[in-house]
Amino acid sequence: MTAPILIAGPEYAAVIAGLQNACFPEEPWDEQSVRSLLAAPFGFAMLADSGFALGRVVAGEAEILSLGVWPEARGKGLGGALLDRLIQESRARGAGTLLLEVAANNVPALALYHRRGFIEIGRRRAYYADGRDAILLRLTL
Repeated sequence: MTAPILIAGPEYAAVIAGLQNACFPEEPWDEQSVRSLLAAPFGFAMLADSGFALGRVVAGEAEILSLGVWPEARGKGLGGALLDRLIQESRARGAGTLLLEVAANNVPALALYHRRGFIEIGRRRAYYADGRDAILLRLTL
């Protein structure tokens, strides 16, 4: 069974930034950036004890900004549960589509998104600081 997932507000910015930076040290977010996102009417976060998802909805379109699971907790279904909860929240906020970028070499994440029905709509060459490409994915909600 997956841990409870809550919708997190700005008061959880330090926890989410810490998880982001542990999951993706090459893509750090500072606490103030997370706090600003969650204080805005378009930003939202899902939080579990070992994972998080950051999203936003603007003009009927949702975007996953980051989704991560603590390295030691991976492979147990938490990523899928966070994604499902983020999809549900995006719909509740009026989004008709959900978009994201994922590293082209992140095979587990790509598999998760494809299992949920995301389709590839493009590629951004050398998108990440280390030169990796990003795959653009879309889900119709």
